[in-house]
Amino acid sequence: MTSPTLTRPELTAADRCDRCGAAAKFRAILSTGGELLFCGHHGREHESRLKELDANIQGG
Repeated sequence: MTSPTLTRPELTAADRCDRCGAAAKFRAILSTGGELLFCGHHGREHESRLKELDANIQGG
């Protein structure tokens, strides 16, 4: 028996930045299991801090 793998769907035009509401380009999956979506601008702005928190950053 195989166990199912949980994957997050690709970002679409409906996904919006959690900071400003622009189209999301990055998904940051936090070690606690939560996720944040960022536009390109805010993704780059917060990238170093997210890496410090060991977040899994997808997209770009």
